[in-house]
Amino acid sequence: MRLKPYHRVSQAGNPRRSPRSAAVPVTAAIPRRRARLLHVGAVPIGGGAVISVQSMTTTPTADVAATAAQIRRLEQAGCDIVRVAVPDTEAAAAIAGIKARIGIPLIADVHFDHRLAIAAAGAGADGLRINPGNIGSARKVREVVRCAKECGIPIRIGVNSGSLEKDILRRHGGATAAGMVASALRNIELLRALDFEAVKVSLKASDVTRTVAAYRQLAGVTDVPLHLGVTEAGTLFSGIVKSALGIGMLLAEGIGDTLRVSLT
Repeated sequence: MRLKPYHRVSQAGNPRRSPRSAAVPVTAAIPRRRARLLHVGAVPIGGGAVISVQSMTTTPTADVAATAAQIRRLEQAGCDIVRVAVPDTEAAAAIAGIKARIGIPLIADVHFDHRLAIAAAGAGADGLRINPGNIGSARKVREVVRCAKECGIPIRIGVNSGSLEKDILRRHGGATAAGMVASALRNIELLRALDFEAVKVSLKASDVTRTVAAYRQLAGVTDVPLHLGVTEAGTLFSGIVKSALGIGMLLAEGIGDTLRVSLT
């Protein structure tokens, strides 16, 4: 893995050095897993691209001013991509106003209601994070995929150990790493059957062991880009330690194309 001198280029084309630059080595010789290339806005994911750093807002997404202000602070800290929750139509509609005030790509995080994913994409989201298993019927998944195709945006399949499909839980004896991988592969194939390839995947559990095992298994059987993280890792100190262990081990093995640290 090669890491360039740590700076980013804004969408306006002006280089900006991250406050983290002093702590990041200029080069590293870790061979990386080759993943398919896709783009979230102007940010490349996979294909040997620089590993991108993501974060998620804590403000109500419908509050355009507060959400945009928080995202601008994240930009200054070196964040490459931001994710916002879209729990209702007001949040989906707010995406257009937020996008007008920020300079990094925005991903809409949608659960259960496929219409919110479609509305978020129409409002200008640069990507969608969904779990096809909880979006609903095959027809609803097809509608989301059709919209993503028309808008030219990728979909992240977010597999979480706490929300695996019931048949997978029965087959694998609970929320195991193998069960998480089975869920991911099922949903990858679901989207590929709809001729949609702009897919990335996350496999998140609250413990490091399962998270690392799941990513290792999936990395060996597919070339989709992988988004790394340990879900609800804990409060500030414990969360940083668990995330550093899990994400760090995977990056040291060349696994991972983008990452986010999640604190409870």
